[in-house]
Amino acid sequence: VDAFQAWCGPCKTVVDLFQKIRNEVGSDLLHFAVAEVDSIDALEKYRGQCEPVFLFHAGGELVAVVRGVNAPLLQKTILEQL
Repeated sequence: VDAFQAWCGPCKTVVDLFQKIRNEVGSDLLHFAVAEVDSIDALEKYRGQCEPVFLFHAGGELVAVVRGVNAPLLQKTILEQL
């Protein structure tokens, strides 16, 4: 989940990375989503930050968090969580 604030919008720079990984992995277990933290109470703790936050969930549980746009770390985390 790309957790973003309304004033900066979802992180467009990683959309291509996500699509590339999805095409390479081709896994039905891999889903990407965006969530505006300003309008979701459960994501309140991510408000007021000027960097994007990527949340990784598995089985309904938060399993990893990547702060900032770090393509190698995002890719590594995605592949590790799969």
